[in-house]
Amino acid sequence: MVVNSHADPMSGGLPASGPSGTLDLHARALAATVVPMGLFESRDAVLTAVWVNDAFERAVGYGLEGAHEREPTIRTELARDPVRAMQLAEALLARQPFSPTFELDRGDGTRFVCQVHLSPVPGADDEPEYWVAAFQDMTEQLSHDAEQAALVEAERRERRSLGLIAQVSDLLMDVDDPHALREIAMVLRHAVVGWAGFFLNDRGLRAADGIDGGPGRGHRGDAFRTATRGPRPDAPDVVQLLLDGERDRPVDLALDAVYACGSASEWLAQHVSADAQHPTDGQPAPSGGRAVVFPVPGRRRVLGLMAVVPRDEGGLRAIEPATMTILELTARRVGLVLDNARLYDREHRLAETLQRAMLPEQAEVDGLDVWTYYAPNSENVQVGGDWYDVLQISPDVAGVVIGDVVGHDVEAAAAMGQLRSVVRSYTFDITTPGPVLERVDQLVTGMRIPRSAGLVLSTLTRREQGWRLEWSRAGHLPVLHVRDGVATELRDAGGALIGFGNGVRSTSTLDLVEGDVLVYYTDGLIERRDRGLREGLAALAGVASRITARDAAGIGEELLSRLADHPEDDVAVVVVRVPDPRDHLERARSPRRRRWSLPNEPSSIGRARHAVVRTCQAWEIPDAANAELVVSELVANAVLHGFGHVSLQLYDTGDGLRIEVEDGNPAPPVSTDGHPGRVGGFGMQIVERLADWGWRQSRGGKLVWAKVRPGSLPEVGR
Repeated sequence: MVVNSHADPMSGGLPASGPSGTLDLHARALAATVVPMGLFESRDAVLTAVWVNDAFERAVGYGLEGAHEREPTIRTELARDPVRAMQLAEALLARQPFSPTFELDRGDGTRFVCQVHLSPVPGADDEPEYWVAAFQDMTEQLSHDAEQAALVEAERRERRSLGLIAQVSDLLMDVDDPHALREIAMVLRHAVVGWAGFFLNDRGLRAADGIDGGPGRGHRGDAFRTATRGPRPDAPDVVQLLLDGERDRPVDLALDAVYACGSASEWLAQHVSADAQHPTDGQPAPSGGRAVVFPVPGRRRVLGLMAVVPRDEGGLRAIEPATMTILELTARRVGLVLDNARLYDREHRLAETLQRAMLPEQAEVDGLDVWTYYAPNSENVQVGGDWYDVLQISPDVAGVVIGDVVGHDVEAAAAMGQLRSVVRSYTFDITTPGPVLERVDQLVTGMRIPRSAGLVLSTLTRREQGWRLEWSRAGHLPVLHVRDGVATELRDAGGALIGFGNGVRSTSTLDLVEGDVLVYYTDGLIERRDRGLREGLAALAGVASRITARDAAGIGEELLSRLADHPEDDVAVVVVRVPDPRDHLERARSPRRRRWSLPNEPSSIGRARHAVVRTCQAWEIPDAANAELVVSELVANAVLHGFGHVSLQLYDTGDGLRIEVEDGNPAPPVSTDGHPGRVGGFGMQIVERLADWGWRQSRGGKLVWAKVRPGSLPEVGR
């Protein structure tokens, strides 16, 4: 649009035409309107302004002279928009109304956005071609449109943020997923940042793919180095400030800066640089040289860090407010779930340790084959009230106790611990079960133990003809006696719960013969929601009468596999078998799994070797010497270097014997060459020579496994 000032001064700026009165009225009317207007002359498809009204001058801040001064700018803008220039030329040639949108410079330097409504003015053939233009101010409309667009964009960002947080929450629901944190980092990378990763602070930073159940688990990253020399740092250790809780807001971390040697910032910058430049998801590596580090807060301390590399340069300043909200909420949510998971795991391990500390370890009774088992309900984190005890009262007298205190809490466990101590003390003093329970009744009444409890107390006395069983029951399920495939419930000598006796407790006796089996159990072995107590007892008797295993461990394992595959309560089982000299002459199917719980003491090494030898005999595995030596080394390591209970499990895999030993120390086993002045150091070398072995972390510490290769011991020198 070309503007010019060609006007007749006698007509108020309009060309002279027609009666002067009418023309003067038209001129005054157009000049008085509040709508910015102008008259343009068209020559060679170029518009030249010949008149503008006062409203136009008020809208833009200048008149014809000012418009003329801006003529080059308007020409330049049209040249940059050839499509609009062509549309304007076509409209002028066809003399059709046209409404283009223009941005004109105001006198104060701002932009006047307007829609120009151009219409041709009819005239004689010999007159120049004129166009009248009305300028509609679009500033308010555009502001409203921009505001609406901003609201729509804000809502879209909010929905995206809520969607991302929902995805993060869904991923955090499965705390046992070993790759939960990696998947969250991938979600963030695909949505809002160029790269993301999580690092947990477990006595030093380590990269983390998942939420661990507690500190000390998983693969530990490189430890911070300690050095006396190194380049002079040019950046503070901002990462350590986050870990120490001195800063609670995200910080910038320049990946190419020089940090103090061995500092947390140096370690993190190196790992972020390496991981961000070599992504594993097929996405391009981010170009930014700065990472933004967010603290992952727990209740009492910073549990770790979340590091992100923005898609654009600039670090913290390059992150939009909406993205910052997403990242901060993600870090806080991860910290909350991580803290809860560790608290749950710590309480669970504490409860399990307390429960096991109150139970005796695997017992060895001279002349009897004894196997014990206890497992808390997996859905119940707290301790329970089930317990058992196996006592070697004298060389010829053994005691077996099994009981159940009502409840699954600390109070039940405390009551169980008190009862166990009382029964154990009185049994060593009085070996007849009935009188022992009478004294327990008297003491419990005085102690006011708040929970009711039932138990079975029995003693086994060695005689010339075999063993004699004496027992008394206090509100507990009867012991099951199995002889020659016939299962019988020992219901005699029953009585009320402990503390509710009438002062007299009876004792029943039974002479045992070689091959007899006694099964002591709590109700968790037989009761189910869909099966009553009577049906459970019948099922137990049916399974026990058909068992062909000829050792206590095999009998117990078969009972568990048939009856306790999905227990709904705590389960405690004690199996006692009178050995039969004919056992080695008779072939019998035997369950291919054994487990023992051993105390953390040197005597467990010999007991473990004895257990392996008996198991190999039951399973008819030749050349048990290899397995005996391997289990000896594994249990010795658990006793010497571990802590807590020691669990031994044996499996027949079909092509060899698999040995698993678990202890409470999460540190991995190490195979060393030993050195002068040190005793040992060669145990795992012996295991390596006789078996394939490995280890993994478990809920209670670590589990070391070894699969013994069949055959005899290797020859010396080979």
